[in-house]
Amino acid sequence: MYKIKTLNNISQNGLKRLPAERYQIIDALETADAILVRSADMHALDIPASVLAIARAGAGTNNIPVAAMSKRGIPVFNAPGANANAVKELVLAGMLLSARNISDALAFSASLPTEGGEELMEKEKKRFVGSELIGRTLGVIGLGAIGVRVANAARALGMRVIGFDPHMTVEGAWALSSDVIKAGSMNEVYAASDFVSFHVPLNDATRGSFSLASLDAVKPGVVLLNFSRDGILAHDAIKAGLVDGRIGRYVTDFPKPEYQGNPRVIGLPHLGASTEEAEENCALMVVDQLREFLEFGNVVNSVNFPTTRMHRAGKARICLANANKPNMIGQLSATLGAAGINITQMHNASRGDHAYNLVDVDNDVGPAVIEHLRAIDGVLSVRVIA
Repeated sequence: MYKIKTLNNISQNGLKRLPAERYQIIDALETADAILVRSADMHALDIPASVLAIARAGAGTNNIPVAAMSKRGIPVFNAPGANANAVKELVLAGMLLSARNISDALAFSASLPTEGGEELMEKEKKRFVGSELIGRTLGVIGLGAIGVRVANAARALGMRVIGFDPHMTVEGAWALSSDVIKAGSMNEVYAASDFVSFHVPLNDATRGSFSLASLDAVKPGVVLLNFSRDGILAHDAIKAGLVDGRIGRYVTDFPKPEYQGNPRVIGLPHLGASTEEAEENCALMVVDQLREFLEFGNVVNSVNFPTTRMHRAGKARICLANANKPNMIGQLSATLGAAGINITQMHNASRGDHAYNLVDVDNDVGPAVIEHLRAIDGVLSVRVIA
């Protein structure tokens, strides 16, 4: 029986996908085979040796020590696209909030006196005249599951859309409207856009994607929308752009105290994926992925190991994670051959510095063979599914 530790409230409909005869939700982290998490910060946790996988019911994994888990051969799963519609709708709301001065108008309406308020409202409403989205240009940085939906929705609203993503997938290209203009650089997007929405993960390559230098490229008065991750936009650039007017509005799901009270900042309390539908979709997706890994060794939507799927054959399945370096498969095959174990089928895939193998064999795999495999230099983890 697999023991699952949940670090946050996970949708019950998701947890129901774990058959009671094979899975148990536990309180003690020390005995967990896998961890289900949403927003809990795991960096300070002592993650026990029993843990085989971590699954986050969401897209970002900044709250998980991914690099440390990679060294231990532990895949970290996420749910890309499960919250895409929720974030897309909030981006559209953010554009409307800024274009129509809605937050300012709401504050004004709330301040009206009970006597004479209607007359004052009619007199002052011209202060909140805005603009329509139709005909305006939206720039989208990052054309993954969310960025594609944002771009397509903006096109449906009559906006001109220009996008940039040097790592766009084939699936993303198929889903993207053919009317979206493909930019060759972020600066090209900044120069052409009335609105710019960011939809990239936070890593060393994307941190500070919008910087002080970016301010020299932007269309004056640009509206920046950050529903991706704090850190994608450099705060010194945001502050400087708000002061000199090169940034007309900053709409963010990650407000900072220094922006409080700034009339040109619309800050939301990290609501991007905060819908009942998104939370359930994320839970359903990661629970299914976790089951695929624990029961069959298959890896789908891992942020640190390659997608690796193979139909089961043979008597036992060896799941082996290793450093991506030469002669690993040769050593694996030699070790099994020396033990008289015949390989029925195998699948190897690599991703950056790491690789993952599924090996179906015709024989039982005893403890001595597992130890020999673990002793191979570069092997990170070995698991046998009988």
